[in-house]
Amino acid sequence: MWHYGCMQTNQTIETLLKHVSVREFTDEKVGDDQVELLLRSAQAAASSNFLQAYSIIEITDEELKEDLAALSGDQPFIATASNFFIFCADLHRNEELMIEKEVNISQQLEGADAFIVATVDASLAAQNLVVAAESMGLGTCYIGGVRENIVQISQLLELPNFVYPVFGVVVGHPAHRNAPKPRLPLDAVYSENRYNPDTIETMWEYDEALQDYYARRAREAARAAGEEAGEATPHRSWSQGIAHTFFAHPRRFMMKFLNRRGWLRN
Repeated sequence: MWHYGCMQTNQTIETLLKHVSVREFTDEKVGDDQVELLLRSAQAAASSNFLQAYSIIEITDEELKEDLAALSGDQPFIATASNFFIFCADLHRNEELMIEKEVNISQQLEGADAFIVATVDASLAAQNLVVAAESMGLGTCYIGGVRENIVQISQLLELPNFVYPVFGVVVGHPAHRNAPKPRLPLDAVYSENRYNPDTIETMWEYDEALQDYYARRAREAARAAGEEAGEATPHRSWSQGIAHTFFAHPRRFMMKFLNRRGWLRN
């Protein structure tokens, strides 16, 4: 058994608590048996009403992987990782079966809740795969950038209506791991019985703590590279990350794209 502070934990919890995104990989490939275990772990995830409303597309064509790396926000590490999986919310398969059964559910699939159900199913499956991979000592990183050029990517993947790429996941043997980022204090995200609106002071403190984390990480990286640490260089905070995310990646085209693919029409 392990201890987290004064709390007793286990190997599964330790794996979860040590999660980091990995963007630097060695040339070593993940074994086929490991890949199958990852996929079966993904399939074991919970699913709303057991709809299993997701699909996993592994990109094994190297040229296609490079194209997707460029389209996903120009992130070259996607192409160098051992494996790249794209998790899709997928109600097309369910619709096709109902058509064969002469039951029309198309209008039901257009609703917001069906969209949420499929998106959550894909997310739960992906998280299972990520936890399984990290339990094997592998590194992972979610790729929300697959939505950056979602029209072109959907065409390359030949996605039908009622299917959209939620995100990708890269998996490989890590060449480098950062220290885990400090999360928001528990009292900022957890409350009892009703929502807690009084978290602004906690968030101010956290903003400074995360800025310190990035500064420390930069100093460590500089030392490892034999460079000056650059103490005077400002480092981003959590609030700056929030602003950058929503201003740099508004993706206002998403609703139009989803509507054209059958989603969220009512």
